[in-house]
Amino acid sequence: MKVRTLSKIENTVFQTVNTLVMVLIIVCTLYPFWNTIVVSLNQATDTLRGGITFWPRIFSLQNYRIVFATGTIYNAFFISAARTVINTVVNVFFTSMIAFVLSRREFVLRKPFTMVLILSMYVNAGLIPNYFLMRSLHLTNSFFVYIVPGIVNAFNFVVIRTYMKSLPESIIESAKIDGCGDFRIFIRIILPLCLPVLATIALFVAVDSWNAWFDTLIYNSGEARLHTLQYKLMEYIQSSQSQAKSAGDVGSMSMQSTAGMVTPVSIRAAVTVVAALPILVVYPFMQRYFVVGLNVGGVKE
Repeated sequence: MKVRTLSKIENTVFQTVNTLVMVLIIVCTLYPFWNTIVVSLNQATDTLRGGITFWPRIFSLQNYRIVFATGTIYNAFFISAARTVINTVVNVFFTSMIAFVLSRREFVLRKPFTMVLILSMYVNAGLIPNYFLMRSLHLTNSFFVYIVPGIVNAFNFVVIRTYMKSLPESIIESAKIDGCGDFRIFIRIILPLCLPVLATIALFVAVDSWNAWFDTLIYNSGEARLHTLQYKLMEYIQSSQSQAKSAGDVGSMSMQSTAGMVTPVSIRAAVTVVAALPILVVYPFMQRYFVVGLNVGGVKE
């Protein structure tokens, strides 16, 4: 009886401590983003006083009005959305197609082609050769520079191919007996069976495409109509910081804009929320596939 009572007490203590630790981890994880939202919703000049924690001290939407004051932000949002959608569809389709071909035992050149793809994960020509390559292909100052370099990803290929190799071979053999060709097998059988891992890869590609801005700086900085949302938001932050420095005091000097008063801290918080919100909206719908894909898409022997 004493042993049972002691075991129950130990279990209760463990559950209590475990719950408190998990709650602490959740708070530490979520609080920085929540504080960013609060700062973005607080009056800019009041933010400089500090001390803003869980709620806005003086509620204001002025920071967001500043961000959306010019029409360029809407075009940048469209470019980012188009880039994300097209890049995700193209990358998932072509990477999974190559993974299917190189997962077939009857393809005699699968090992050398696989080795070349895997080597591309470790060997990179560098920024300058890549720039000259894009320029020689006439992709600079073009929307296609966002799409063509990311058609196939070596890491995504490894994950998808590993998952495909775990599928029963009898399914493909049965389809061939019924007269299906390789492309029809890929479209009608393989893709539906690979939906969990494809959704996981799609989320990876979408997040990378949405957050990318450096390629815009390198290849399309001279074409304002091709600027992405992340690049525009980066420009907002740099512009606000440079204006504050030119005023002589970043910590206490606010900046006068045509739409009102802003500060580097408030603008940085607002643009962070604007950039992260679309991914936060999409992720809950992909979470189920994301978790399943991570479980079944890992490397297996």
